[in-house]
Amino acid sequence: MKTYQVLAGMTLALGLVVGSALAADVLKSGPQTDAKIPGPFHPLNVTGEAAGKANCLVCQNGDHPVAMIFAREVSPSLTTLIKKVDAATEKNSKCEMGSFVVFCSDSKDLEAQLKTLAEKEKVKNCILAIDNPAGPDKYEVAKDADITVVLYTNRTVKANYAFKKGELKDKDIEKIVGDITKILPSK
Repeated sequence: MKTYQVLAGMTLALGLVVGSALAADVLKSGPQTDAKIPGPFHPLNVTGEAAGKANCLVCQNGDHPVAMIFAREVSPSLTTLIKKVDAATEKNSKCEMGSFVVFCSDSKDLEAQLKTLAEKEKVKNCILAIDNPAGPDKYEVAKDADITVVLYTNRTVKANYAFKKGELKDKDIEKIVGDITKILPSK
């Protein structure tokens, strides 16, 4: 009987250690679920109505449903996500859904790269913008987060996802796009 108790205790201890390690490995970036959006910030809009100007996209979208993405660089998986979010924004235009990607970078050629991306991929609804490498104040974009996705409505976060470089996969993109329903008005 004592052997069973020792094994049970060791199994429980191992589970706690593994669980702690997995929990410590979860990347936290950007405003978290149920938190309010920290407020306005003014990235350089590369596309959209305010292209070429510093413009507050949080202010522009108000209390409407929004998919807000912070990214470090353009990648094939991010491009796929942008295209799907762009399509979802078009599909949900009746409820005035907005979407934007803020690239946290000081790359000199990023503006031209984003203009080319928008044109080549026919991104019409999802605004592409540039902010400083740290991201906007109070938004707590993690340094090791390559992509942070925040879905919010009424300025309250309903879902948050963060990915290190190379971690965003097709199944993650489908989950994010599927979770857009969390920010849409009830039918």
